[in-house]
Amino acid sequence: MTPDDLLARHRSVLPSWLPLYYDEPLEIVSGSGRRVTDAQGRSYLDFFGGVLTNMLGYDIPEVREAIERQLRTGVVHTSTLYLIRAQVELAEKIARLSGIPDPRVFFTTSGSEANEAALMFATNYRRSNQILAIRNSYHGRTYATMGITGNRGWSASGLSPLNVSYLHSGDRLRGLLAGLDDERHIEAAAADLREVVATTTSGTVAALIAEPMQGVGGFVHGPDGLFSAYRKVLDEYGVLFISDEVQTGWGRTGEHFWGYQAHGIVPDLLTFAKGIGNGLALAGVVGRAEIVESVQGISFSTFGGNPLSTAGGNAVLDYLLAHDLQANAREVGRLLRDGLDEAVRRYPIVGDVRGRGLMLAVEFVQPGGTEPNGYATTRVFEECRRGGLLVGKGGLYGNALRIGPPLTLSAEEAREGLEILTTAIAAVDREGAPA
Repeated sequence: MTPDDLLARHRSVLPSWLPLYYDEPLEIVSGSGRRVTDAQGRSYLDFFGGVLTNMLGYDIPEVREAIERQLRTGVVHTSTLYLIRAQVELAEKIARLSGIPDPRVFFTTSGSEANEAALMFATNYRRSNQILAIRNSYHGRTYATMGITGNRGWSASGLSPLNVSYLHSGDRLRGLLAGLDDERHIEAAAADLREVVATTTSGTVAALIAEPMQGVGGFVHGPDGLFSAYRKVLDEYGVLFISDEVQTGWGRTGEHFWGYQAHGIVPDLLTFAKGIGNGLALAGVVGRAEIVESVQGISFSTFGGNPLSTAGGNAVLDYLLAHDLQANAREVGRLLRDGLDEAVRRYPIVGDVRGRGLMLAVEFVQPGGTEPNGYATTRVFEECRRGGLLVGKGGLYGNALRIGPPLTLSAEEAREGLEILTTAIAAVDREGAPA
């Protein structure tokens, strides 16, 4: 089968709004370590990890053995109506690592479903459907999570079961808070929160949900300590805080195990997904018992926390901790960040480099300003693929490249990827805009 045959079949049976990367879409057929191979036998260094999901990389023996061991029992699924040893063991580990007092863990199959569950807990506990969210955010594709997504490109409907008010994002390049130093940014953001609560809500708000670093939003984030300032205002009204750690969890940011820890607070609810499964469908919520237990009636997740996914999740988490991948994310991420910061100084099409650890973004602009440069973004994206490097895209205007490689990335691989990326940037910068 040729790539064109598969592409034609894809387009004939899958929706047109389901995007495919690259002018010539890629079929990945195998992987090992931090590299994948396409159907034509071409190898690529993966700096996107299945949208930050393949956290350990590919073909990890410890994870494969855990999955195969479970498969040999003949049991892939039992449902949560029965005791699942691997589920209990993983919940104990996550509860302990969460930092949340008296925690309870509920497993789901995706980040969207995890955030949906967190919203259910918060609205039940507070008896309110009013939610605060952040502009440029993304929290999922389900009905309620779509309703709290602050990025029009990812909002498939204007309908929502929630009453949502939005706060300003942490964008430093443009917007009302752009150009402010950390202290003034935090003061202005806290004042914005106070005004939004006072003017657009009844005061009985269920929760504020926020990503420590906005994933689809292009890894935009506010200053350290911002959530602490938010929390002081929220506490005046009894409003809960939900930290969406679907992309920032498990040490990816390097400095902290959870993104919220950069702000000196502990959330009421924390959602997780992606990396914990390393490709398996595994996600969930951990939160204070009194909030999680506020659900009226019976509820469960048919596939959430099933024997196969939690067997894999235990192996992933054990590997992550045993190899101190948070420290690796910090050290290798610093190497990448230093190289990318140099690109800002050298190439006018690079407007911003941001992020931390192994969660970094490069935003492209028209030279001499902040106008988004979608052409340059697409050209660098394609040039990286030609050079043997896979990266992601994102940002409110689609003009940011996202870098989220496996946390096992070596320094040598980081330098290799950095060389491909900066070479691509240099080439596109030289060629300029099309005539």
